[in-house]
Parts: sequence; structure tokens; C-alpha cells
Amino acid sequence: MSDILTIAHHIKTGTSSAVSVVQAALAAAGNEDLGAFVQVQSEAALSRAAEVDAALASGDDPGPLAGVPIAIKDNIAQEGQPLTCASQMLSGYIAPRTATAVQRLLDAGAVPIGRTNMDEFGMGSSGENSAIGPTRNPHDPTRVPGGSSSGSAAAVAANIVPGALGSDTGGSVRQPASLCGIVGLKPTYGRISRSGLVAFGSSVDQVGPMANTVRGVAVLLTAMAGPDPLDSTSLSTSSQDWLAACDRPARGLRIGLPTQCWTKSGEVESTVHAALSALTSEGVELIPVDLPSLSMAIPTYYLLTSAEASSNLSRFDGVRYGVRSAAGQLEDMYAQTRSAGFGTEVQRRILLGTFALSAGYAEDYYERADAVRDQMRAELHAALQNVDALATPTAPSVAFPLGEKIDDPVSMYLSDVFTTPPSLTGLPALSVPAGQVDGLPVGLQLVGRAEDEATILTLAAAVEACRASCA
Repeated sequence: MSDILTIAHHIKTGTSSAVSVVQAALAAAGNEDLGAFVQVQSEAALSRAAEVDAALASGDDPGPLAGVPIAIKDNIAQEGQPLTCASQMLSGYIAPRTATAVQRLLDAGAVPIGRTNMDEFGMGSSGENSAIGPTRNPHDPTRVPGGSSSGSAAAVAANIVPGALGSDTGGSVRQPASLCGIVGLKPTYGRISRSGLVAFGSSVDQVGPMANTVRGVAVLLTAMAGPDPLDSTSLSTSSQDWLAACDRPARGLRIGLPTQCWTKSGEVESTVHAALSALTSEGVELIPVDLPSLSMAIPTYYLLTSAEASSNLSRFDGVRYGVRSAAGQLEDMYAQTRSAGFGTEVQRRILLGTFALSAGYAEDYYERADAVRDQMRAELHAALQNVDALATPTAPSVAFPLGEKIDDPVSMYLSDVFTTPPSLTGLPALSVPAGQVDGLPVGLQLVGRAEDEATILTLAAAVEACRASCA
């Protein structure tokens, strides 16, 4: 499928109709065998596409995303559609309202065609922790697509849709983007409203766009960003012209390479470094930087987010939300409901988080982790005073085989070793394809200053252009 801007242009100029484009996307979604979708909304999508065509026929402008088919991760609300977070706990639940991010895409003319699979409640790095079943990587169906936004990444990589919405807590947009060979952006914390996103770790959760090009991500970000009275943590600054940032020259920009992330070993690292080195011919400078706190990113992230998850998921108890197990006593009902409704990984993180917050342990664990986050924020802020962006591999490996790490949670958690620091510190970060190893995609992560998505989009577009000119 073409990129977002091309599709919108063809529909607006009458080369294609919104209905025909959406019909093709629905057909592809209905025939996919990757486990990317948990629900395809054919009737609603075709009705909306017809509205776009009717608006164009009457001379109205439906918006910059006129008729563009998109997919939405199953933890982002869309009124009247299922909202299950790929969990038995929310089986049959229908969203009562639409998330702000989704509404803004609708206002821009986009057409949602379905809900995408994910790791249950956003907890996972492989797309295997889903009550619906695993998602598979379009490049090799025996391998994982990454997670937790597995279905959204796979849907874009398989050319079913040109863009999709994911959510990123510790890398859940960027890591699957890397493993599937697409572009994924986690914006500055608060850039896109979290209203309508089912909470996992509220201090780090962010809705993020995924697309087959850097410009596709930029136009989705432009449509969704901006303050929202329904989210008190949303930034007060308005949306910017991030599409224009993709056309700016990268010459003169300085990229910092954290020494903790570059060990001079492995094909993934060498592939990413080669993509960065290609930018030096465009006038970009590469500079080593030292960020000692990065070595503590994984334990810090999993302690803090598990603590927040144990609080956020307490509402799923069979009384306020969630399916209810029959039991004679209230306490038994709670225990049986949560044991049956939550999968193994969700239960593991709830238990870890509850322990970290319990009396006598919070000071030793949660408060120490929070202090490390403050140190990491200070180090990254200082480093970004001397460089325009930081660069790392997005993931330490290419897509690994299904089942390889499912019984080894520590190994699975290490998949997020590069993506968690920007999440913990609220900085914008994106993954852009850097090349391949053994025929599997490798992603380059670019991290920017707070509220400076423009610079990393400029650099990502330069990486994309360099790769295209060398192809």
C-alpha cells in the first residue's frame, strides 16, 4: 500500500475513491493470517469512507487524512467498538466514548478499519501475551513482531494500512516498529492526549503513531497533537508543522552516541552505526556521550511501571470493570475473577508492583527507582545541551522466534534496554529502519529534547533518504 500522503492526495484529486481504498484495506485485513487484528469493522469503515467521498463531491475538504485507512490498538477507545486490551478480563466490553487521539484523526478524515492485537494491557515485548493469540512478523511468520503494539506494527508492515495507532510505555511503539521494519514515534510525554487510553503506567504511557514512512508519522502526529482539557498532563503547546521538519536539511546537526549503548559488537549495532555514518556525508556530526544511569534503566522501568500497573489495574475486579467469576464470598470473587481474567505476565507485574509499594519495601524499591529516574532525566537533559539528538539501536536484536523468550521474563525485559530511558524521562524518541540482518529489519532509535520532535523527524527523514538513494 502507498504511503499516507500519497493515498490522501489520490483520494482528494479523484484518482481513487475513499470507498475503493478502504475496501482494499478491509479485504487485506480480512484475509491476513498474522493475528494482527482482533476485530475488523467493515460496515462502519465503509460508511465513513462514503462520507469522505460525499464531502469531496460537494466541494468540502474532509481533512489532510481524507479517506486514509488506519488501524487502532485495542487499548485505545473508539465509541461503539470493542475495547478489550487483548484480555479475557475485558471480553465483550464496548467503548462508551472515543479517545481524543482517535477523534482528532477522525476529524482529519481518517477511516479506522479495525482493532489490532497486542500484548495484554500493553505488557510485553513480543506480541505473545495476548488472550486472542500471538501476532506474527510479516517478514517471517515464525518470528515475533515485537510488542506490545504488535498488531499495529504488523498491519503496517504487511501493507494492510499505511498507518496505525499504538501506545508506548517502555518502547511498545518503537520496538515493534524496529522488528517489523516501519517507523514508530513516541512523542514527548503529554504531546498527544492520553484521554481514552487504558492506563498501564500513567507517568510514561503515550499514544504514538506508526507508519510506513517518516512523513506518514509526521502527518499523524500533526493531526493528533495539542492540549486536551480531558487530560491534565497534556502539553499546553499547540500542534506544529512536523511535516515541514521532514524536508529540512540535517547538515550541522550533532548526534550523541551513548557509550553505554555502543559496545562495538554484533551485526545489529554495526548495521545501525552504518546508517548513522551515512549521515556524516550530509554534514551530521557523531559525538560520544557518557550516560552512566542508562545501565539501571531496565530495573528502574519495571519497578516503577509495575507499581503503577498494580494501582491502575485494581479497577478490574469484577465489580467496577471486567468479567465476574461466580463465588460465594466477595474476597473469593475478587481472587477468582482476577486469576481467571488476567494472563500470566499481567499477574506477574501486578504482584511485583504491589510488593514494591507495600509497607516496609516502598522506600527500598519504589523510592530508590524514582531517584534513579531523576538522575537519568538530569543526565539526558545535560547531554542534550551539547548535541541535538541521541542515537542507539532501537532493539538489541532482530525479531526472535516465537516462544524463544516467553518462559524467560528477564530475557524478554531486556528487549527494552534501549527504549526505556526516553520513556522514563518523557523525551520524544522514534525508530526508523536502518537496514537488515539476515533478511530481518533493524531499527535506529533517535531521542530528542523535550518537545523537539522536529529535530528527530529531520534526522529520521535523512536516514530514510540515505537508504533510498543507496537501494
